Amino acid sequence: MIRNIFFLLLTGIFISGCTGNIHENVEIPLPSAPQLRWQKYKKTMFVCLDPCTWQGREYDNHSIPLSRINPASLNTDQWCETAELWGAKLILFVAKHTGGFCWWRTNTTDYGIKNTPWRGGEGDVLKDLSESCRKYGLDLGIYVYPGDETWGAGIGSGGLTKDPEKQEGYNRIFRQQMTEVLTKYGPVREVWFDGSCHIDVNDILGKYASDAVILQGPMANLRWVGNESGYAPFSNWYTLSREDLQTGVATAIQSDPFGNAYAPVEIDVPLLKNKGHKWFWAPGTDHLILTTDQLMDIYYKSVGRGAVLLLNSTPDTTGLIPQSHILAYKAFGEEIKRRFDNPLKKTSGKGRSLDMKFTQAVKINHVILQEELAEGQRVLAFVIEGMDSNNNWRLLYEGTSVGSMKICYFDRVPLRKIRVQFTNIKAEPHITNFAVYDIEGVTMPAEKRNDRDKFYDGIARRTGTEKEEELPVEIGTWDSRSSDKQGWNAMSIDLTKFLNRVGQYEVKFSSSSDVNNAGLEFKDWEMEMYGSTMKSTVELLKDGSTFRITRSQHTLDEFPSIFRVKIKSRKDNSSGTIMIRELKY
Repeated sequence: MIRNIFFLLLTGIFISGCTGNIHENVEIPLPSAPQLRWQKYKKTMFVCLDPCTWQGREYDNHSIPLSRINPASLNTDQWCETAELWGAKLILFVAKHTGGFCWWRTNTTDYGIKNTPWRGGEGDVLKDLSESCRKYGLDLGIYVYPGDETWGAGIGSGGLTKDPEKQEGYNRIFRQQMTEVLTKYGPVREVWFDGSCHIDVNDILGKYASDAVILQGPMANLRWVGNESGYAPFSNWYTLSREDLQTGVATAIQSDPFGNAYAPVEIDVPLLKNKGHKWFWAPGTDHLILTTDQLMDIYYKSVGRGAVLLLNSTPDTTGLIPQSHILAYKAFGEEIKRRFDNPLKKTSGKGRSLDMKFTQAVKINHVILQEELAEGQRVLAFVIEGMDSNNNWRLLYEGTSVGSMKICYFDRVPLRKIRVQFTNIKAEPHITNFAVYDIEGVTMPAEKRNDRDKFYDGIARRTGTEKEEELPVEIGTWDSRSSDKQGWNAMSIDLTKFLNRVGQYEVKFSSSSDVNNAGLEFKDWEMEMYGSTMKSTVELLKDGSTFRITRSQHTLDEFPSIFRVKIKSRKDNSSGTIMIRELKY
């Protein structure tokens, strides 16, 4: 209800032209010191290296003997130098992926770097990287997969073993691994639990990672965006309900501008993307490298929407990031600098509006806004206006959230003055940067210039111009006449061809005899995904007839995605349709 009311408030403000709305006595959650530091990075770099790199796969199937894993030229200085090329401030290293291979020297497993030929079995990649990060002034983040195929805790398991008798033993192993990576390699500023974590390591995190941000799991203070496309919501709110955050799997979908918990959004995206999708290097993949234009589009839709961009890198079997990749990062960094290093003018200040004057009309097509995040996210809506050479004010941009950075762009136009007015706020805005630019060679499609016509929670309005596959698709029907004696209809729905990439999806059941679907009941829902059956990837929404499914893991195609649920209708002889749609920002 709050969300609908808020959207109406925004719309009313835009239409009426009022001076604005302020919400009195509204709680404004504030970032912790680790969150604030992390948001100021804006750009971070993933480093994905694993035995699957030698296998040409996206996850390790243990098909390569340890004697073959020898990244002879591995140089963590080179990784840091690559990060510097495009301005990344932290390196997040995949110290352990799904197969259980450990890139640090540990006694918890024989499946690790100490049992390879690399440096005669005496090497420790995590140690090298920690030293390189200190040398180059970068922060270190560590990805430790909660699962482990060697223990039967597979992809998407969160650390739960298929054999319950192994669980206690694996819990001890994983806790020891977490203790090692958090105590032996200097300050760790980010911890990644891919797909959440069901093993209790809260005490370890509290003791050794209190100065880190954590993605997913019970102690999460960051949120996954919900896709791997590189795009944040159009309205990127850093707040949500504490209840949603404590699930450990909250995404941008749970955002609420009036939420009581603070957890900003991280955007993870591979460099090898294009028409394919690779988190790990494989031969013959240079054609998948994103172009500079594609990377800049991602930059605008991630950093430019107030999120932190986590862009992946993929060292090859030599241990080095390939030169073709380095050239892409270099061009990306140079283009960011070209566009945004030299504003025409900038200012800062507090208040309901800020303005700039020019001695003569100047051409402008970009504006950057940044809030003082230490005071919380205060701006709910704003407009940017410019005065032309005829002293007429013209509307340039209408937007919602600001946060750490909002890039606004519009047609290049000569202006004598420019101003931003904050039309809906929680408290007096504190803008640390209001900067204007005239960037040559950048033309934005008209439909991308404003975010006024987007739902505030980030789900795009559906238009007739969208591709058919982006609209809800009917995938089947249900019929109460197929029910058991208690009225329950057990359904098994194959979603494999629809859940064909990482992201979030909604499956909606409708009743032909009940316009509000109020008479529908569900129980025993679960997903078969990544080769395991799990409940945590699917939830029934508050409307009572829609399920949200989260596919957070990228795997090969041999794993089907099967949704199982029992449905019951209070009305006799009922039937209806089943629809699916992918949630897109």
